[in-house]
Amino acid sequence: MTTILLVEDDCGLVQGLSFALTSSGYSVCAAHTLREAKEKWRDVPCDLVILDIDLPDGSGYDFCRIVRQSAHVPVLFLSAAGEETDMIMGLDIGGDDYMTKPFKLAVFLSRVRALLRRSQSFSAPCTRLRSHDVELDLRSAEVSKHGRKIDLTRNEYRLLRLLMEHAGQTLSSDQILSALWEHEDCYFDTNTTSVYIRRLRLKIEDDPSCPQAIVTIRGLGYQWKEEER
Repeated sequence: MTTILLVEDDCGLVQGLSFALTSSGYSVCAAHTLREAKEKWRDVPCDLVILDIDLPDGSGYDFCRIVRQSAHVPVLFLSAAGEETDMIMGLDIGGDDYMTKPFKLAVFLSRVRALLRRSQSFSAPCTRLRSHDVELDLRSAEVSKHGRKIDLTRNEYRLLRLLMEHAGQTLSSDQILSALWEHEDCYFDTNTTSVYIRRLRLKIEDDPSCPQAIVTIRGLGYQWKEEER
């Protein structure tokens, strides 16, 4: 099911939009603050972000920047500010559409459907992932660090790509195993994940005993740590 992250501090609007989206067949994950949005983004993979600009503890612009550091899911801004400069800023930092409040529900749902239809094209331009001096070329499937090629096995490459594409999000062992061996008739327990994580750390971390890129989130899983900017 398509999952939508709705970041909006107006509880009444959240309730109304959540009902409309759920009735249209979408799964909705709601956040009312910037802090809560960051937590939801880290823990819940989503296909579309609907984002208010004015949040109680920060700006939706800041959250859009976080999303764009690690993903190419479409972002739809909602704002009471109808100034052209606000719209231009939202689109320039990575937003894909912008709607001014109040708006008609039918138009809103139409915009959501259009963004989801086009979401495949949003991710197409990305051919390289770069983080922690590691570069992954999605076209050639080559990985390098500090410009030097790193030889990875097929599953090590798939694991690295999975983690980098979901940077900042915690992935459980079950999620990782399901993604890596989705179409293979094999059985693996959770220890398999830790083995592959350890092997990958040996190849990409400067100090595998003190990993900076692939971190363990105790009791939850693993995460490719976003670089501080």
